[in-house]
Amino acid sequence: MPKKIIESPLMPAATPEKRKNRRFDRKNPSASSRGVSLIVVMIILLIVSILGVAGIQISMMAERGTRNDRDTQIAWQAAEAALIDAEFDIEGQPATSTHLRSSVFNSGSTDLSKFIDSCGNSGDSIGLCNLNASGKPAWLTVDFTDTSSNARTTAFGTYTDRTFPAGNKGIQPAQAPRYVIEPIPDPAVARTQGPTGMKYVYRVTSMGFGPRTDIQVALQMIYRN
Repeated sequence: MPKKIIESPLMPAATPEKRKNRRFDRKNPSASSRGVSLIVVMIILLIVSILGVAGIQISMMAERGTRNDRDTQIAWQAAEAALIDAEFDIEGQPATSTHLRSSVFNSGSTDLSKFIDSCGNSGDSIGLCNLNASGKPAWLTVDFTDTSSNARTTAFGTYTDRTFPAGNKGIQPAQAPRYVIEPIPDPAVARTQGPTGMKYVYRVTSMGFGPRTDIQVALQMIYRN
């Protein structure tokens, strides 16, 4: 049975339009709540998306850093191997090598004629550099990446016949490490004799490479035989 609307004598009768507005006003709070909830959800989604992107970037940076550390370590080990090869070169080891030049480094009678300005690139002078007392040292002027027949650096195994794994197979150096040798008057020996009687120590500078030739590590040692 339909309800009867009782009009108060103290207030004007409610018109159909006013009754409609009242019903509409009662529904507004619910619509507003739904709008606020949508905004909150959108903000949460935005924050989650930002955090997700940041997490991905951090992960990629960590992976890149790990890869760089690995590549640098490969280059470091290659440079160390070149220093050891230079020691063998100076000492004339191994004895089975067919390209020994240990006579150049005889203790007390270093053959200085084999050490060339700007470094030698042929015969027994490859990678042997005169000491530059006034300008840049040889190891700062030569191109360690040069692998041509005119290269002024000594490639690993050139005079020792030892081998070094390098190339594009797997994770290994892009090319074999190289080194140069400079004679330095031995400060432990009195300099009262001529150059032929003077003893020398040798400054050896090596460069190793990572999986790419632009990943480089240079090491240096002073060697006394």
